[in-house]
Amino acid sequence: MKLGIVMEGGASRTAFSCGVADCFLEEGLLPDYFVGVSAGIAFGVSYLSGQKGRNRKIIENYMPDKRYMGMKYLLDRSMKSFYNIPFVFGEVPNELLPFDYEAFAAFPGEVEAVVTNIKTGEAEYLAVPRDDRKFQAVIASCALPALFQPVTIGKKHYLDGGVADSVPYRRAMEKGCDKIIVILTRERGYVKKKEKLTKTVSALYHNYPRLTERLKNRADAYNLCMEELYQAEREGKIFVIAPQNLLGVGRIESSSEKLVRLYEEGYYQAKENMHALRLYLEA
Repeated sequence: MKLGIVMEGGASRTAFSCGVADCFLEEGLLPDYFVGVSAGIAFGVSYLSGQKGRNRKIIENYMPDKRYMGMKYLLDRSMKSFYNIPFVFGEVPNELLPFDYEAFAAFPGEVEAVVTNIKTGEAEYLAVPRDDRKFQAVIASCALPALFQPVTIGKKHYLDGGVADSVPYRRAMEKGCDKIIVILTRERGYVKKKEKLTKTVSALYHNYPRLTERLKNRADAYNLCMEELYQAEREGKIFVIAPQNLLGVGRIESSSEKLVRLYEEGYYQAKENMHALRLYLEA
């Protein structure tokens, strides 16, 4: 059996996935292949390094910190990012709450981050280097349009992977995974609507017509992806864990109390589903 785990993004909503991942660590459940989108890969690496509780400390102690995110960083000409990248991907993992690079390097499975190529508008799947203390592939996957500057890796420029592939379960299939767990950050039945700022955001990237086309069609693509995902679940091909309630947590939520409650919702959902999940894995 080759097990793949897919972790959707969703910025602050990914607190749910952090609870699921910590439950998985308690249960000794680790994948052979892991693919994460945006915050899904940003938090996913702590799961793969076996650091149970580290993500909870981030959402409880650092996401509410004014140094973590805010409009002042987006308007700062030296950053132009809603998230304070030097703090989030530098000071926190390398000083305040050390990330275990050695444990991550020792993880035997394959790890990929989904990014969107701004020239082609297509999803690409970057291997996450085990020794990159700047987290470039992870930052590229998190680079939300309009809220981040495109991230350059090699000769290519990337934005958030969710633009082109929000829930990359098909990538896990392509990688030969015969068992796939998908962790979502939206409730079952959620239907994505076109965001009001789509035209404005698209205008920022008018030099990249294939990217703007992706942005305009993102809601329809996401909804079709969900239809196909749940059909695969009904056929027993995929196991899905999704929040029953987001408890009022939005994309840029910074309330420690709300984030911890959503984390606990993820932990609870994983525990409740563990028997069924074991049956799925053993079938």
